[in-house]
Parts: sequence; structure tokens; C-alpha cells
Amino acid sequence: MSTDDLTRRSAAELAELLAAKEVSSVEATQAHLDRMAAVDGDVHAFLHVNTDEALAMAADVDARRLAGAELPALAGVPVAVKDIVVTKGQVTTAASKILEGWVPPYDATLVTRLREAGMPILGKTNLDEFAMGSSTEHSAYGNTRNPWDLERIPGGSGGGSAAAVAAYEAPLAIGTDTGGSIRQPAAVTGTVGVKPTYGSVSRYGLIAMASSLDQAGPVTRTVLDAALLHEVIGGHDPLDSTSLPEPATGYVAAARAEDLKGLRVGIVKELGGEGYQDGVRRSFLESVELLKQAGAEVVEVSCPSFDYALAAYYLIMPAEASSNLAKFDGMRFGLRVEPTDGPVTAERVMAATRGAGFGDEVKRRIILGTHVLSAGYYDAYYGSAQKVRTLIQRDFAQAFAQADVLVSPTAPTTAFRFGEKLDDPMAMYLNDVATIPANLAGIPGLSLPSGLSDDGLPVGFQVLAPAREDARLYRVGGVLERLLTQVWGGPLLTRAPELEVAAR
Repeated sequence: MSTDDLTRRSAAELAELLAAKEVSSVEATQAHLDRMAAVDGDVHAFLHVNTDEALAMAADVDARRLAGAELPALAGVPVAVKDIVVTKGQVTTAASKILEGWVPPYDATLVTRLREAGMPILGKTNLDEFAMGSSTEHSAYGNTRNPWDLERIPGGSGGGSAAAVAAYEAPLAIGTDTGGSIRQPAAVTGTVGVKPTYGSVSRYGLIAMASSLDQAGPVTRTVLDAALLHEVIGGHDPLDSTSLPEPATGYVAAARAEDLKGLRVGIVKELGGEGYQDGVRRSFLESVELLKQAGAEVVEVSCPSFDYALAAYYLIMPAEASSNLAKFDGMRFGLRVEPTDGPVTAERVMAATRGAGFGDEVKRRIILGTHVLSAGYYDAYYGSAQKVRTLIQRDFAQAFAQADVLVSPTAPTTAFRFGEKLDDPMAMYLNDVATIPANLAGIPGLSLPSGLSDDGLPVGFQVLAPAREDARLYRVGGVLERLLTQVWGGPLLTRAPELEVAAR
């Protein structure tokens, strides 16, 4: 098979070809490495490429398969990993100068599970520094570009993972989602992104931004692929004190559901009004009609506390981030900058290192987080934000009493041009207005492409489910995806105009 044919296969299709020995893992992995060499100079989805180790893993899987070993479902299918997930022996930087060249001595639990599943790791993907951003413009190592239009952002913070999958550089990728950093990039790149229930995928080995909000999850081109990858990386981990005891099962079966009969779908009144592009609303409503055709009952629900979710998030998240990033001090690992004048004291080394190593957005959030936790302001800001968080959780509970899943557009707009919102942090933060509530409540969410807006760019459709009910996401997403593919006459990504331009 040609490189082009192999890279355009879904992960599920590749797994079938590998199991039937119609193609080897070395061939599949090399095809994606060749694709990366052809297009990543333009897309810049990857910060580090792991050629030798990926091909060695692929060769090992091929040898075991030829020897008749029973292998996991995705054995031999390559995957990319966001560069905020630590990988033993591979550079992990969180897209920050302060960790430039750092090689971790251990693997994150989800990376261990990828390796145990026999999945070659192609490399580490770009992101906003320490996952702080909605456009991947805050990486210390340059922007990632959207394969639909190379002058537009791929979303953030996980724009590298989404762009790698959209540009056919990887069939699967790992992202992390603190306020929408898997789902929003998926929406603007025409891919599928899933934020699992908090605690259902181990956070051990994730470089923490906000510990009560961070969650790793799949980035793929199909809902079935996301379910397959979710079952690999999910499940209990004794190394993570917040890990849930349940196994990650039932997602693949749910993604193959035939219809939505008996399912109640709630449209969230507060997620879709002012500030949403007309083309985004149109695409969303067209998808809702398809859910009705599949047998779902559609109702409207109200979650009034969602109006305060963005404000609460941007108090809680910086507070936790300022605490988590205190460890990057130039003393133990990573960058160390000593002052050029005056005494070399611990305090001055820390100040010089953090000043040189952190970017503007990271500094902004550290300052804000330190302020809201300071004496005299804790109750007024951080304490109040936590009360709003409780109200949001109550709103979700009431909404899920009326509906089995909730739906909304994933993001209010399509991908904007580079630089459009860099000087206006609030405009940038509003990109996550529809995704943030799920992180504050710890519930799972899925984004899948629902079509193109009036500007010809992809739109995301978000599905939310109660905690521990991730299978409902895959049931709704799988059925809707099949109906939309019939409407489009094929996968939406085949209509992306810049993919072949980037390959020239």
C-alpha cells in the first residue's frame, strides 16, 4: 500500500489490516513518519519526532504477530503524544523554554499503557506553553498551523495533537483538557476529541497546570477510533490518588450503536446565544435534527450558573497553576539562569530563571493565581469561584434529571487568524465558554465535526454526559457521525483544502 493510502486509514481500519497481516506495523509507522517529513514543516504539529524508537516498537509488534502472539486491538497502530505528558527517554518540554531539553526518567501511566498495547509513539506534539492558551500561539517553539488554512490557529492548548491528526501525520493522538483543550482544537480542525470523566484516565505523569481540572484523552478522526484509544489509556491507576476504580470498558460497543431510540437529548439554553457565529448555530441545529431522525427525544434545559463559569474558571485555574508551577525554580531540573550582576542567591536565581523561562501568558496566569490566593483576597475571589463551581455542578445534576446527554456547539466561532486575539486575552478566553463547565463539574465531553460554517471552516458539535457515563458520548457521537458522513458523502476531512498544499 502507498504512504497516502496508509495515512488516510482510520485507526480501526489500520488495526484490521495489521491483524490480517496485509500490512506491517513498520510500514504503517514509516508511512506516517514520511507524511510528517512531507508536511510538518508547514503544519508544525510536532516538537520532537521519535523515529528510531517508533520503528523499533513497530518491528517488535510485527515479530510478535508473526510468532502467533495474541496482541491488543491497536497493536502496531502509531500514536502521537502531547508534549505535556512525560515520556521516558524522550524530550518533554511542555512547550516551555524552562524545560528545554529535559528528558524524564519515567513514563506517565497512559504512556506505559500505550507501550503495553504495542503502539509506536511517533513523537511529541506542540501546545500552548504549559497548556495555557486556546490557539497554540503561546508555544515557546513556534505556532502550529491549522491544516484547513495555514494562516489560522488549530485551537489550543492541544493544537499540535489536533493538527497532527487532521493533517494525516498520525491516526491517533493524546491530548489534555483543562478547560476545553482537547475539544476546542478538535472543533476547529474537523477532528474528534474526548475529555473523559475526571479521574477515569490517570493523571500520573502529566505536567500539571490545574490539578482539579486536567484530564487526558483521545484525539482522533472518528468516534470509533476515540473509543478504541480511550479503552487503552483508561482505567484505575494506584499511582494517581484521584483515579476512579472502574475499568474503561463499553466505549467501543457504544460507538457502534445503531440508533438513539429512547435517549433524551438536552439543548443547553445558555450555550448557543450571543457571540456564536451564524454558521456555527446553523450546523448545530442541523445536527440536532439528525439526532431526532435517529430516534432521540430533544428537550431544552437551562443551566443559569453557566453564565459565571468562565469567570470562576479563570480564578480557580490560575490559582492552581501558580501553585503547580512553583516547582520550576532553576534549582532542581530544567533551565537555570544566574544573575549577571550582584550576588548569586537562591531568590535571585529563581527570579532570573522564571523571568527568562516562562512566556507572557504563563506569567500572566501565575500573577493572577498568586493574587487570588493571597491574604485578604482568598475568600473574595478563589472562595467565591469554588461556590460557583458547586452551583454549576448542581445545574448539571438538574439538567441530567431531564436529559440523558446535553449538547451544544463546541466553540462559538471557527478558527481565527493568527494574531487576531493575542492582544485581547478576554477574547481569547471566550473560545472555551462552552467547554469549561464540563471541567468544573468533572463530567465527560466529546466534540465531533458537524459540518462547515459559512466561511468553509469546520464546526464542532459537543456532547456532555454525567460523570462515569462516558459510553453515552460514544453512542450519540457514533450515530451522529454516521448520519453526517452520509450527508457529506464521505469524511469531512477530505474537504480540507490546505492538506495537499502543505504536502507539496
